[in-house]
Amino acid sequence: MIKVLLFAHLQEKIGKDQLELEIIQSTVAELKNKLKNQFQLYELNSVMTAINEEYAMDEDIVKSGDTVAFIPPVSGG
Repeated sequence: MIKVLLFAHLQEKIGKDQLELEIIQSTVAELKNKLKNQFQLYELNSVMTAINEEYAMDEDIVKSGDTVAFIPPVSGG
């Protein structure tokens, strides 16, 4: 199982701050595509990704037991 943490507008769009998915292994890109199809989270194209609190790229592998965070861009002053 993979825990997915969502922040800001991603959280608001699906009404939850986290998901638990029955996935044994996947790339970040495959995980994003699954979430885009299942929840219409097309904004995932423009977010940073972290696996177990370390920034990750789309080709990085996510395994069962990992926590993946999708972090939208932040603006402020």
